[in-house]
Amino acid sequence: MGKEDGKIFIHSTAIVEDGAIIGDNTRIWHFAHVRSGARIGRYCNIGKDVYIDVGVEIGDNVKIQNGVSVYRGVKIEDDAFIGPHVVFTNDLYPRSFNRDWKVVSTLVRRGASIGANATIVCGVTIGEYAMVAAGAVVTRDVPPHGLVMGNPARLRGFVCYCGKPLREYDIIARTEQSITYKCSTCGREVSIPMEHYERYLRERDVK
Repeated sequence: MGKEDGKIFIHSTAIVEDGAIIGDNTRIWHFAHVRSGARIGRYCNIGKDVYIDVGVEIGDNVKIQNGVSVYRGVKIEDDAFIGPHVVFTNDLYPRSFNRDWKVVSTLVRRGASIGANATIVCGVTIGEYAMVAAGAVVTRDVPPHGLVMGNPARLRGFVCYCGKPLREYDIIARTEQSITYKCSTCGREVSIPMEHYERYLRERDVK
């Protein structure tokens, strides 16, 4: 029910326009639409009903679940996870009749995960290995390893490389510059700059 182009699988119902660049061992599933000029890296999985717009850049080993819209101006780095029905935007002042609007870019950094039904308002950066909770509406940058949730999304904590939450009892060192956690699940250490930790303290109890 599809075709193999070298090491690339494209389902028979998917549309991949001429001029799209697809890396080896990537799989593109039912009813996906990849526009001309989009770049998708190696070992990616593009789920059912995904739309990838003109000029979008997607790194290696990225998983994009069903029903995601990735609009022009979005760049997704290696190892990122995009949950089902996530929506990216690219216009801060949308009008159907605007003719001179400008694309506002969004960056999803390496290893970040975005949960189901989250909305990413354009102009933000989702930091390395950050975690965006399901249903969150992200209107500000998310720091590396940051855990954000809610509408608007607020910084509620930090997560390890493995994705598990880092707790206060995981803290093994404090300096004026940073807080260092040791994950109780995988044992890896994560250093959080003090400016991000102080932001967490400000936002953790905000309703």
